[in-house]
Amino acid sequence: MEQLKYPKLFEPLKLRGNTYKNRLFASPQDYPGLTAEGFLTEEAAYFYERKAIGGFAVVTVGDIMVDPEYGRSHPFQMRGLDPRGKVNLNRVATGISRHGAIASAELMHAGDIANPMLYPEGSEPYAYGPDAYTRKDGVEVKALNDEQIEDLIKHYANTAHLAIQTGFKHILLHGGHGWQISQFMSPTFNHRTDQWGGSLENRMRFPLAVIEAVRKKVGNAIPIEFRMSGSETLPWGYDIDEGVAMAKMLDGKVDIIHVSVGHHELPECMFNTHPSMFMEDGVNMKYAAAVKKAVETPVATVGAFTDPEMMEEAIEAGMADIFTLGRQSLADPDLPRKARLGRREEITPCLRCYNCFSTSQVGGVFYCAVNPEIGREETALHGAPAKVKKNVIVIGGGPGGMQAALTASEQGHTVTLAEKKDRLGGRLTIEENVPFKKNLDIYLKRMAAKIERDNNITVLTNFEATPEWVEQQHADAVITALGSVPAIPDVEGIEHAMIADYAYEHVDEIGQKVVIIGAGLTGLELGMYLAGMGKDVLAFARNSSLVIPKEPDADLMPGLMPFQFGYPLVQGDALTVAIKDIPNFDVKVGLTPVAITDAGIVVDEKGAGEHLIEADTVILAAGQHPLTEEAWAFANAAPEFFTLGDCVEADSIYGATSTAYEIARDLGRM
Repeated sequence: MEQLKYPKLFEPLKLRGNTYKNRLFASPQDYPGLTAEGFLTEEAAYFYERKAIGGFAVVTVGDIMVDPEYGRSHPFQMRGLDPRGKVNLNRVATGISRHGAIASAELMHAGDIANPMLYPEGSEPYAYGPDAYTRKDGVEVKALNDEQIEDLIKHYANTAHLAIQTGFKHILLHGGHGWQISQFMSPTFNHRTDQWGGSLENRMRFPLAVIEAVRKKVGNAIPIEFRMSGSETLPWGYDIDEGVAMAKMLDGKVDIIHVSVGHHELPECMFNTHPSMFMEDGVNMKYAAAVKKAVETPVATVGAFTDPEMMEEAIEAGMADIFTLGRQSLADPDLPRKARLGRREEITPCLRCYNCFSTSQVGGVFYCAVNPEIGREETALHGAPAKVKKNVIVIGGGPGGMQAALTASEQGHTVTLAEKKDRLGGRLTIEENVPFKKNLDIYLKRMAAKIERDNNITVLTNFEATPEWVEQQHADAVITALGSVPAIPDVEGIEHAMIADYAYEHVDEIGQKVVIIGAGLTGLELGMYLAGMGKDVLAFARNSSLVIPKEPDADLMPGLMPFQFGYPLVQGDALTVAIKDIPNFDVKVGLTPVAITDAGIVVDEKGAGEHLIEADTVILAAGQHPLTEEAWAFANAAPEFFTLGDCVEADSIYGATSTAYEIARDLGRM
């Protein structure tokens, strides 16, 4: 047998009664699609099972609330400590464990951010936490008394016992991200003067009491993992020095110290907890590394890990023992298997685009931009194969076209993929040199490589397909993924503006002062790229739902409420946070373009009238026009005809890949 490429990453770890087959854990994720009573569904079992099939040593079921009546902050948190949920829990734990993974249960409580709207009817509308105060949304928080604190400790222990009864072999206590346990630990949120607050020893009394109670309840054979924020990453919060001091007090009392950062419900640092694409890979590992230097207990790290090479080197360097993957476990649940086989180049990286967050918050289901299996796990695992094998032509080699070709091939069809450019990847290849789009570039190139390896797919590049050509191929089905072209507004002198697509590939032609027409994702991401190259950039629009304009001393997110009050975490919000720290990039709304001149661009500013904004280069990023008519020209070229992606309407990678996946799986049904 060939030597493992990543021996440290696949070195077994023995803790109490468990042997962990590798150092890759699937991070705690909740499953939003619960039953009306708040229990896991059969679909949830497939969601977690898919990660186990992919080779993760541990798959953690998230958001099991130890107080199902008063401990939840949003509706899709599972009811713990309720025997009616035992069947559902057992189904999930069995689905995980039968594939050789260890089923882990994450226990938590919202504490002072609990949502009174989820309380039983007739309950008092108060939340409870370490301190008494009034929340931003007007909810009164009352300080817990000793009796209530002791009851909560019992809740954690009893919920852990219920989890063990249903087949879980590992307990994760969530003591980070601003949830109840961390509220006691934090000097920011705990100002008590009794035994539960004040000094570090007193603030750590509650988590240590929870750990002790859980240990007594589950016995000595079950490992306990404790998740903490190594730093709150807030100007007024505790830093890594205090985080290390906390970890020292946990050392030897738990089996794994899981070091994350931040505060899930605060906009000031939630993108530290869930790193955006504008941050480097493994950005939070430094916090785990600091803890590892100070403790003997194995240390887990989390946050923006996609590359087994990086993880192997980190273990070798003594920075961490375990890597917990969240969004990456959605982008490619087979990462552990691929890494063990040395097939790093086949791993699909997470784009950190927050599509999964957005779809779960808005629609209640995780959907991944680059992995259409997510949200469709049962169909992906057990869907019926095509009854009839067909000759399929896909026109357009962007993400949607590539996904359609690959899925159709997996179903046994013969596929021809026609792309008019000289390579696959579509319009998004223009961003290959953008630092914060590194994972997008890797994704596109790895998708293209998969297609090149696929013997069922014939690729035609530098080839513009026509309806006549499709007819000559006697295709059974044609799938059009033609994409879109830039929308051109009716503005005097607009022909002198540089198109955003062209700008990405011809940066050397762009002057120092840049004005971008458009403050959507395209305009803002291009602006960040150019500002990072030293250009002075202004992006503007009539209005923008993505960002609030940057003004001196302005709060970029005034009145922002936590997730449970309807705030979805999306790419636009990450952009807002990132732009705030870029001095040579400004964003304005309320401006309408009037004319482009040699001196710059004349705009009509609401309340101020027309005026000139000087610019060396004006760039147009005002949206895309779908190539709908061009796509429909192929409607009669084959018995079956489908359209997807931007040629239907300007959409996201997720919109293209998910539609492509479903279309391709439907082929051959009759």
